[in-house]
Amino acid sequence: MRDALTAAAARGPGALWAALWPALRAYIALTKPNIIWLLLVTTVPAMVLAAEGWPSTRLVVATLVGGMLAAGGANAINQYLDRDIDARMRRTQQRPLPTGAVAPLQAARFGLVLSALAGGWLVLTVNGLAALLALGAIAFYVVVYTYWLKRSTWQNIVIGGAAGAAPALIGWAAVTGDLGSVVPFFMFVLVFWWTPPHFWALALVLEEDYRAAGVPMLPVVRGADETRLQILVWSIAVAALTLLFAPVARLEWTYIVTALVGGVGFVGLAARLYFAPSTARAMRLFRYSTTYLGLLFLAMMVDVLLRA
Repeated sequence: MRDALTAAAARGPGALWAALWPALRAYIALTKPNIIWLLLVTTVPAMVLAAEGWPSTRLVVATLVGGMLAAGGANAINQYLDRDIDARMRRTQQRPLPTGAVAPLQAARFGLVLSALAGGWLVLTVNGLAALLALGAIAFYVVVYTYWLKRSTWQNIVIGGAAGAAPALIGWAAVTGDLGSVVPFFMFVLVFWWTPPHFWALALVLEEDYRAAGVPMLPVVRGADETRLQILVWSIAVAALTLLFAPVARLEWTYIVTALVGGVGFVGLAARLYFAPSTARAMRLFRYSTTYLGLLFLAMMVDVLLRA
C-alpha cells in the first residue's frame, strides 16, 4: 500500500487522490454517516431547549463535533463486532469489512481512536458530563447492544434504543452542565420509544436476512403478525408521548401542530401496515419514521427560537 501511494504521489496530486479515495471512503463508511445525522438532529434542539434560545455557536459546533466522533467510533466498533453477521446479510455484504476494504483490526483501532478523541474533545471544549454521557453511550451501544443483546434476544432494539436516545441528554448537559430537569429525560424517552417501531418496520423488510444471519429480531422470533401489532402499539404510545411533552417543555403551537400531524401520519401508516401488510408499506413506515423524528425535534427548536 505504501509503495502504491509513493508511486501515485510521484505522478501528481490527482493520482495520489485517486489512490487514497477508496481507503478514505471505506473508513468513512465505517462510521455509518447516514445514521450520524439523525443523532445530531436530536442534539441541537436539546441544547436550544436547555438555553431557552440559541446557545453559543461555538458550543453547538463543539458538541456536534464531539457527537460525530462518538457516533463514528461506536459505529466502527459495531461493524468490527458484527463483521460475521454483516457478511451473511445481503444489505450489509458491501460494508468495508465483508468486502475486505478494511482489515478487522484496523477497523477496531479506528473505532477506539475516534471514541477516545470524542471523550477528550468534549472534556476540553464542552464539559465533563457531556463527555461522560458520550462515552457511556458508546459503551452501551458496543457492549450491551452489539455484543450481548443483538445476538441473544428479540428485545435487542427495545433496550438498545437507549444508546440512540443519549444525544438529547448530551445536548442538554453541554449547555447546563447538569441533568437537573425532567425535560432532557422526556426527550430521551421520546427517542427511546420511537426506536422499536422504526427498526421493526425495517426488520419486516429484512426478515429473511436476519434469519439467515441468526439475529433474533422480532419478526424472526415472534413472526410478522406480532411485529406489526407491536409496531402499531408502540407508534400510538410515541404519538401520545410527543403531545404530553408540549406542557412539560412549555412548547406551543409550532411544536404541537407538528406533533399532532406527524403523529397521526405515524399511527396511520402503522395501522395500514397492520391491517393490510406488505413489504412496501413496512418500508414506507420506516422512511416516514425517520422524517417524523427529525421534523419533531426541529419543531421543538423552532418553537423555542420564535419565542426567544
